[in-house]
Amino acid sequence: MAVKYREFKFHSHADKLEIHAMTVAPEAKIIGVVQILHGMCEHKERYYDFMKYLAEKGYLCVIHDHRGHGSSVVSDADLGYFYDAGYDGLIEDAHQVTELIKESVGDVPYILLGHSMGSFITRNYLCRYGKGVDGAVIVGTGMQSGGLILCSKAMAGIQKLFCGSRHVSHFIDKAAFGNYNKRIDVPRTASDWLSRNPENVDRYIADELCGFTFTVNGFQTLFELIRRLQKQENLEKVPQNLPILMVSGAEDPVGDYGKGVRKACDSLKKAGVKNITVKLYENDRHELLNEEDGEQAMEDIYQWIRREIPGLD
Repeated sequence: MAVKYREFKFHSHADKLEIHAMTVAPEAKIIGVVQILHGMCEHKERYYDFMKYLAEKGYLCVIHDHRGHGSSVVSDADLGYFYDAGYDGLIEDAHQVTELIKESVGDVPYILLGHSMGSFITRNYLCRYGKGVDGAVIVGTGMQSGGLILCSKAMAGIQKLFCGSRHVSHFIDKAAFGNYNKRIDVPRTASDWLSRNPENVDRYIADELCGFTFTVNGFQTLFELIRRLQKQENLEKVPQNLPILMVSGAEDPVGDYGKGVRKACDSLKKAGVKNITVKLYENDRHELLNEEDGEQAMEDIYQWIRREIPGLD
């Protein structure tokens, strides 16, 4: 099936920041929408192959560069800086995309898919706007302890006090992610935890819009995303009958090698969410869709959507 690619931009309702987005859609009838929320320190173009895969099966796919990422910055110096809108800006930008696409496409099933930091945004989005989507796919997520997040927020607060919110925090970056290669016997690069596919790791390292370090403001926003998912009263706002798929590499340190994924699942079940499927992929690391068996993960996601999302023709 032929597909068409389109770029567009809009001004965020949160603070008027210009947000850049793109769609990959079938030339023929659109049977559903998949909105993708990308991960930390990457950008929307990295998802083109996955979007094309789904578009060829009839889905319009849309993705935007989160604030502080890709083209959604005032200048390249702002990569990793979320501006004053911070946490709320991330959620509201994603919802603005949803509204724009629904307005143009009409009444078709709508699925939200988030990877890594995008998975935390997705889970927060479901607490606020979950009634507006028909299903969610959570990729490469985790569930950190409350104590760790409180310590991390305190550390970021101290750095902000002394260095300012725009300070690029290599200290927090190392504290948060410096141990992610610990289960890899002889790591080739500092980014090997991302993928066991060396070509994928090398592309990531060579990409100027990937692998930057967050500012203090960026880390504060990330920690707030995670903190809010530890509050049961927030999770209880997720629609109880919403179909959710959680997929992750079994060797993904972000998900504590599967333990954090199951904790995230259990937190939603405790809140009353009934239809959750979890699948861990043996030997795969963090960037599941870019692993050597990434096409299998794509196929599994597609089959889950076909099976679990009502209203698809």
